[in-house]
Amino acid sequence: MTFSSPQITQVFLLSCQCVSKLLPNISPMLAVRYLVFFTLIFTVFFAAAENQPAAVNADAIRAQLGKNSGDGMNEAELTELRRFYSQRNYQPVWSQAENARAFLDMALILIGKADEEGLDSGDYHIEVLHRLRDESPVSLALELGTTRSLLALAHDMYRGRLKATSADPDWYIPQPPFDSADFLQQSVASVNPGGLERAFAGLPPDMPQYRALKQQFSRLQNQVAAGTKWTQIPDNIPSLHPQTRHAAIPLIRRRISQAYGVFEKPEYDIAGNDSSDFYDNRLETAIRTLQRQYGLNADGVIGKNTRQALNMSAVEQLQQLRITLERLRWLPRKLGSRYILVNIAGFNLTAVHDNERVLEMRIVVGRDYRSTPSFSSRISHLILNPYWNVPASIAAKDLLPKQRHNPNFFTSEGIRVFSDSRHEFELDPYAIDWSSAGRSFPYTLRQEPGRKNALGTIKFMFPNPFSIYLHDTPSKSLFQKDIRTFSSGCIRLEKPLNLAEFVLGAAFSKAAIQEKIDSGKTQTVHLPEPVSIYLLYLTAWSDEQGEVYFSSDVYGRDRRALTYARWLQPEPHLSQSF
Repeated sequence: MTFSSPQITQVFLLSCQCVSKLLPNISPMLAVRYLVFFTLIFTVFFAAAENQPAAVNADAIRAQLGKNSGDGMNEAELTELRRFYSQRNYQPVWSQAENARAFLDMALILIGKADEEGLDSGDYHIEVLHRLRDESPVSLALELGTTRSLLALAHDMYRGRLKATSADPDWYIPQPPFDSADFLQQSVASVNPGGLERAFAGLPPDMPQYRALKQQFSRLQNQVAAGTKWTQIPDNIPSLHPQTRHAAIPLIRRRISQAYGVFEKPEYDIAGNDSSDFYDNRLETAIRTLQRQYGLNADGVIGKNTRQALNMSAVEQLQQLRITLERLRWLPRKLGSRYILVNIAGFNLTAVHDNERVLEMRIVVGRDYRSTPSFSSRISHLILNPYWNVPASIAAKDLLPKQRHNPNFFTSEGIRVFSDSRHEFELDPYAIDWSSAGRSFPYTLRQEPGRKNALGTIKFMFPNPFSIYLHDTPSKSLFQKDIRTFSSGCIRLEKPLNLAEFVLGAAFSKAAIQEKIDSGKTQTVHLPEPVSIYLLYLTAWSDEQGEVYFSSDVYGRDRRALTYARWLQPEPHLSQSF
């Protein structure tokens, strides 16, 4: 303990005053001894006083927050703390009430549970707070530190820890607004531990999908914490078909049994004949189930994509779930009573009515270099038997080379050539020297409605700055591919008629829509009421039964976001494709 000059002087003067009162009755030698004694007593007294924690009251909180910097706090945290305490006239939260200790303990429990949401309790200084908690009474550092951590945790549980557009530059959906200070003010008003717990329980998205992924995340956390390593299947083996033998089959059986321990799917419970190298019916059923779980065609053949799915580590899956939970927190809290979810990474579309999934289908999304972004909008109308106004970039990069190779290509595909964007002056494709046309494509191409039209028979329109829409397609075979990145950014639909019936509601039946299509006329059909649509990038998702599914990180957006967040663990690389 280091004393200032005034403190040293004060100690010496007090000691002298005490000795002076004894001087008439003691010898000089004894007086010196008493002086040393009293100096020691007062020194200990001042040292003890110096080590006492600062009083936790409004004046102390106001003074501490009035400083230009806090202990390890950034400016945003300090500003939020000031705003919170100013709203309550700087009165403390965690030290004044009769049940202050129980109230504080609940706060620390909630901070410690951050890991269950895919967050990191270390980001909220839980270890420091526990050390301060062990001191008695509650210190100013514990008072302000607990409040700071709860403000940050509430914010992160409600709208995500990351700034969405920084973590994922292809994300264009605004994060939900949230006022942490107001929320916490209301949550602590009753000074009730149970009320605080219920308030924080209501912060994450109220979605069955979020809860299912969170539960799976917890299971995988336990696996990773236990150091579990799943069996790896060799890459250098041929495709394995049912009713055949191979030396790798016992490894595959072992890996499936490990999957049963995580996902508890009854089809994965194949223990009992682990040493057999024969690919029997029980194993085939398990493999088909696994293929469905990883978004692959359930053909039972253990090829490259299925092997890569089998070889995903627990850490990789944990990271997929973690970033997916974060993306779900980025979404608006109210999606609407009727809406459409397009999962770009999972190549699937789901239509929801009153929280019930009423339609699901496969989709085709943009190629890697024309990747489909994440955004939201509202479907306003459909176009039946649409024309395809070919974008200039597609005309130059994709169609021009085909016309150069085959002078009949445009004609055979029903593509007409115009000199202007209003399609007023049509040109003869046979009279044009296509070899001289370069990147600055000087023509406008339009494909006529018909069976070869790239948009099929229906186009679903919704305003967005990317010129993206949903549409039918004549290329139905692509829906049987495992990785369906074949479009120029727009979404091709497996069941366009079913989706048309969903968005139009009672206004049109599927038969009535088909009748209009069969007329061959290009028609615009307005929706009775716009339907919200959300295009998301989720490499993990769940169905109505809470079963969790995974897909590959086809655009590398998970890796990019995990790297930005510093959540990417040094384990085997995230699979770019199965």
